[in-house]
Amino acid sequence: MKVFFSGSIRGGRELLSVYQYLCTFIVSEGHEVLSEHVVDPQLEDIESSMTEQEIFTRDMDLLGHSACLIAEVTIPSIGVGYEVCSAVQRNMPVLCLYRSGSHVSSMILGNRNVVVQGYSIREELDSIVLGFLASLQVKYRDNS
Repeated sequence: MKVFFSGSIRGGRELLSVYQYLCTFIVSEGHEVLSEHVVDPQLEDIESSMTEQEIFTRDMDLLGHSACLIAEVTIPSIGVGYEVCSAVQRNMPVLCLYRSGSHVSSMILGNRNVVVQGYSIREELDSIVLGFLASLQVKYRDNS
């Protein structure tokens, strides 16, 4: 399955190692992460040579080719919020993950079209992501 991963870039890169772990885990389970650029430690340097329009077009194109969106939403990010909203508008399944105890926006927590899960340890991340992806595979298999 093609997955769009979303995590804070300009809002802060403190959770880069978590983003990297998540993308590596998703790929290890046989899925493709179309937005792997999000986990590149040099991303801000790379994007400095791109226009804002090029970044927007790239991300929206990748989102459009994805079956679902998985977002780490612990660090508030307008871009991540925009991508979540765009996925919801496209009727895409969305999983939002956050570190337990974080102050997550009500716009995420209160959205019934989004699966929202807190986590404390990486094993919880594994379980949550596997459950979300497995539910989608069952859904797509049943609709085939």
